[in-house]
Amino acid sequence: MAPTSPRETVAPADAAPRPDLRELVSALEGTPAEQGLRERKKRARRAALIEAAQKLVAEQGLDAVTVEMISAEAGVSARTFFNYFESKDDAVLGVDDVDLSEDVVRTFVEGGPTGRLLTDLQALVASLLERAGENHDRVMRAMDLAQQEPRLLQRHMVWMGRHKNRLEELFAARRATTPFSASSELLTMLVLLMLRTALTAWENSGYAGNPAAHLPDAVAQLIDVVARDLDL
Repeated sequence: MAPTSPRETVAPADAAPRPDLRELVSALEGTPAEQGLRERKKRARRAALIEAAQKLVAEQGLDAVTVEMISAEAGVSARTFFNYFESKDDAVLGVDDVDLSEDVVRTFVEGGPTGRLLTDLQALVASLLERAGENHDRVMRAMDLAQQEPRLLQRHMVWMGRHKNRLEELFAARRATTPFSASSELLTMLVLLMLRTALTAWENSGYAGNPAAHLPDAVAQLIDVVARDLDL
């Protein structure tokens, strides 16, 4: 038998197998049911903070309300508040209350769900609109308060800029796996246009149903404009 190198070690025959890293991560995160329960609790706590912030600001004005007051109203600590929001302004606006799920992002980046860019953009927008519909009351209250408090409008513009950057990063990631010629800036504006058109139609309908239901018509209008130009 060849001698063992000084750098080599021989594990005892009865040594326990080294645990797989994925198994360790899974054990720390808990079962899918436990993960789901934690996620529901996080969403409920976030919703409570938004509602507390909006209620207090509507009653007392933005400057009179503090993070501590919002936290107490929601039944959490100020430290917990900052796990969800950077500032009281963000809590009033419900910043990131409408966002893309990890599954939707992963599917898009990998070239799905259909492989056709415009159709897949529509899937992204539909996901955003579904969340907006679920949080309709909070979104409407946030917009009403923003009209009364100019600082909230400024913060909303910062938030929109952050979403624009996220979209551009998402398009760059997809380009690496499924190349396309359109610029990220153009696709970002297209997403915002589809969002705005669908939300306006939803508003005009008296907020009937979910705003995502108005998206197909918005996309059909866009396709019609392009098709008519091509015919000419």
